[in-house]
Amino acid sequence: MYSSLSWFSGFPLYLAPMAGVSDKIFRQLCKEYGADVLTTEFVSAEGIFRRNERTREYLDFDEIERPIGVQLFGANAEHMAEAARQVVDWVQPDFVDLNFGCPVNKVVCKNGGSALLKDCPTLASVAAAVVRAIAPMPVTAKIRIGWDADSINAPRVARILADAGISAITVHGRTRAQGYSGAADWNVIGEVAAAVSIPVIGNGDLSNAADVAKRRRETGITGAMIGRAAMSAPWIFHHAKQYLATGEMVDPPTLCERWNLILRHCELVVRGWGAEEPAIRSMRARLMAYSRSMPDAKRLREKFSHVSTLAEVEAIAEENQQRSTGFTEWSKMESLKSC
Repeated sequence: MYSSLSWFSGFPLYLAPMAGVSDKIFRQLCKEYGADVLTTEFVSAEGIFRRNERTREYLDFDEIERPIGVQLFGANAEHMAEAARQVVDWVQPDFVDLNFGCPVNKVVCKNGGSALLKDCPTLASVAAAVVRAIAPMPVTAKIRIGWDADSINAPRVARILADAGISAITVHGRTRAQGYSGAADWNVIGEVAAAVSIPVIGNGDLSNAADVAKRRRETGITGAMIGRAAMSAPWIFHHAKQYLATGEMVDPPTLCERWNLILRHCELVVRGWGAEEPAIRSMRARLMAYSRSMPDAKRLREKFSHVSTLAEVEAIAEENQQRSTGFTEWSKMESLKSC
């Protein structure tokens, strides 16, 4: 049905693009756990247009991550189109995604992200320009349900985007005014799915496999995008796929398996940075996210806020497992290798 987006032959699970989170290492970990489609952290079209080398670093990905898209934000149609052309020339992604949903002030104040939900002519111009610039490569878009509770216009915006040649739309079920607070409105997401013939991916408050199945059943979405839940539990992709296929819940990973993942993540980041202390400091917020699904989470967060070496993370892992199991004798290396 959707020949340019072959992954819609099933019900694809997307990892949401998240600034400072969905880097290459985390994307690949989620891929191992069953994420079907990946997207880079959002990238400034102006940065690409001006050939900013730091911006270009955000475009880096490995072949094993395919299908993968590069997400761009900006409000100048000409610059967005040129940036998309450069992205295709540089890295050949599988699609380009347009960010019309980011609520962050530094993006919105430049008329980017969700600001364009209030300016549909510019939104249509940007979308059509990028579609023309990189055809036949598919262009997708991510939106919110509206600017605020008084201007919910996602079905209309979706029709405008479809008419502009957008191949698929992701809808986050909150307004820009909500940010990430309050509940996602899946009724509006369902209205968007009914309003257009292109694929609609639902996003917002998907915390577990049952949530994904429920929203698929109730709204007619063609795929699901998972963001914050994956930060603390990247195995959610595997659990959701199993539940969708069999109706059966998968047991959560053991504490030992979770610590193996955390330590591996840290080791990969250290290897990537080539410098241990700044790499581990950069992981502090990520470690705190992992702690949400673990016992003694408050204590873990306090400790994670100060870590700067792998040895410190390993020591925290040892202590946490000791406290959780009640063992008085514990061999760290044996315990982490035995699960």
